[in-house]
Amino acid sequence: MKVTLYQPDIAQNLGAAMRLCACFDVPLGVIEPCGFPLSVKALRRTAMDYGTADDLTRYANWDAFQSKASGRTVLFTTKAAERLERFEFQAGDHLLFGRESAGVPDDVHASVNARVIIPLGPDVRSFNLATSVAIGLYEALRQTNGLPK
Repeated sequence: MKVTLYQPDIAQNLGAAMRLCACFDVPLGVIEPCGFPLSVKALRRTAMDYGTADDLTRYANWDAFQSKASGRTVLFTTKAAERLERFEFQAGDHLLFGRESAGVPDDVHASVNARVIIPLGPDVRSFNLATSVAIGLYEALRQTNGLPK
């Protein structure tokens, strides 16, 4: 299982995702550009002691990600057709999460292997990015028996 963030806007969300992935021993990637400087100093500040620049796989853009990613790419989106609890995850999946401000562009939407939605109550837009990563990753690891012992 791997988590990848598509052009995140908020450094603190990246830091929270780094901590989450460290706790579950899951690799984290970022598709650039980000909405903030992605420097070693910024990563040290946002991730605290839960990750370093070496723990993060950086992709220059969507094409770079696609050329290196193996397994299925599963996009978490508010425009998905399949609900989280009905989707069957596989151990090698890349869980992809879009920008806080705009999600992912249509070409990315069209090129993933699957799209999943985390059910929401009425009259709300979405969860915070870090919250979505936590919900999605936990369910994927639960289904694939990948939770820490």
